[in-house]
Amino acid sequence: MSTIKRVAILGSTGSIGTQTLEVLSQHPDKFQAEVLTAQNNKDLLIKQALAFKPNVVVIGNEDLYQEVKESLSAHPIKVYTGQKALADVVQMDTVDIVLTALVGYAGLLPTLKAIEAGKPIALANKETMVVAGDLVTQLAKKKAVNIFPVDSEHSAIFQCLVGEFHNPIEKVILTASGGPFRGKNRDYLSRVTKAQALKHPNWDMGAKITIDSASMMNKGLEVIEAKWLFGLEIDQVEVVVHPQSIIHSLVQFEDSSIKAQLGLPDMRIPIQFALSYPDRVKSNFPRFDFMDYPNLQFEKPDMETFKNLGLAFAALKKGGNAACTLNAANEIVVAAFLQDRIRFLEMSDLIEQTMEKIGFIERPGLDDLIQTDKETRILTEQIISRL
Repeated sequence: MSTIKRVAILGSTGSIGTQTLEVLSQHPDKFQAEVLTAQNNKDLLIKQALAFKPNVVVIGNEDLYQEVKESLSAHPIKVYTGQKALADVVQMDTVDIVLTALVGYAGLLPTLKAIEAGKPIALANKETMVVAGDLVTQLAKKKAVNIFPVDSEHSAIFQCLVGEFHNPIEKVILTASGGPFRGKNRDYLSRVTKAQALKHPNWDMGAKITIDSASMMNKGLEVIEAKWLFGLEIDQVEVVVHPQSIIHSLVQFEDSSIKAQLGLPDMRIPIQFALSYPDRVKSNFPRFDFMDYPNLQFEKPDMETFKNLGLAFAALKKGGNAACTLNAANEIVVAAFLQDRIRFLEMSDLIEQTMEKIGFIERPGLDDLIQTDKETRILTEQIISRL
């Protein structure tokens, strides 16, 4: 029996996807790319397919299907297109684990389909848990499916809990870099540009998550994700700003002991751990040296200046479909900011306005969440168009 783990990478052309393929390339005796998917980046998808020879590739944009298919026609690689194909391929018998690196709400349905098929999930798509954490965790429990977090913060918590799963958590402490605008006031933020917001001091990430980090929404989404991944109450999740991004997160136990996971800011480390768990696989990644970081700083997050973190805590406290509304509104305003249609501070104002107007559903089913997402996007766009 082969010990090689066959991986479906949803979103293989993005930041997490490309780094996942780096991990696979380092360990061809342990991992194999079984499925690669992309929405629009056909050129990179074709290049990846030629290099890794997966069984299947999916190009989400149906207009690009013919070109991808023709480019790979000389190879035994099946090519599919569309959202249904994305949901179907994760259920294939030849897939051992699904790494979901899709950006935003798009990751929800394929992740649910993979769980239904009994596939372990390496989760890099925090929006899945933000939008439908209750549904996802219930289904994972029913299907006895493990969800291995890939976000560096949640991976850190998970690593701190290995060997401690029987011990109750008192609280988790998520660290935040503070992004490129740490310490700045609202007057400064009112004038920042897209180019400034896209320059993260520590992490190399895609545009959407980089803007989320600059606005602190990324940390807000991670707070909600932590609640569902680790079965926490709202008062068990704390955020501390740690500019060096060396301590990735901490867990405090009932005896007052705190465990922390440290390392250089390198997403390949949590990706590899999620794929290889329970084993740790030798890597050639750069090593952390304390002498390079003689001073580690910690600060309280400024939720008055960066309102998004407070909005996320409010959505978590309210429950129901509130986090779904928060996420959908955020995806629209981030896209608008990247298109130079709105200013940086207007993002949180627009999210807040939308959250006040979308109807609240206390116990939403999947159809309710799909409808909430749709209505929120429409309303947020309408508000933006009236500015």
